[in-house]
Amino acid sequence: MLGENLSLEFYKHDARNLPFIYEFDLVYIMCEGGFCLMETDDMNFQILASAAKALKPGGLFIFTALNALYPLYHSVKDLMDDNINSGNTENHSFDLMTFRESSIFNIEDDLGNKKTINCNERYYVPSEITWLLQTLNFKKIEIFGAKLGAFSRNDSLSPDNYEMLVISQK
Repeated sequence: MLGENLSLEFYKHDARNLPFIYEFDLVYIMCEGGFCLMETDDMNFQILASAAKALKPGGLFIFTALNALYPLYHSVKDLMDDNINSGNTENHSFDLMTFRESSIFNIEDDLGNKKTINCNERYYVPSEITWLLQTLNFKKIEIFGAKLGAFSRNDSLSPDNYEMLVISQK
């Protein structure tokens, strides 16, 4: 069976400053996993640079990013209204100059504790992702549509995809 003798170790680090240098064949960032969620574009770039540094030559970097084509193609107003109507966000805004969405998210955890989270999310257009990865010396860069729970190279990116799947190789 695949992975039968696989040994895994888990670490907790700041994704902007990973302590690994050329150690991995694959770096995988799940569901943004920090990327797109940082307060500045520089912090987001630090995550990409840190992942690139951790990869061995020829290694793969797979991650998802918020697709700026989605709010551009669909009405930004409708996107905002959908989030407001969900009943758990407030002070929701989208800045078309920076592709940043911000809001205050209110949630109750499994124990009934109420939490308030200040959200700041950055959407990217495919050409930005390509340029950022080329800057980090990635040679092969592919961008696909990402469907919730069903990531595949068979899905072309479209404005209907909320997220994009990025597969790149050093």
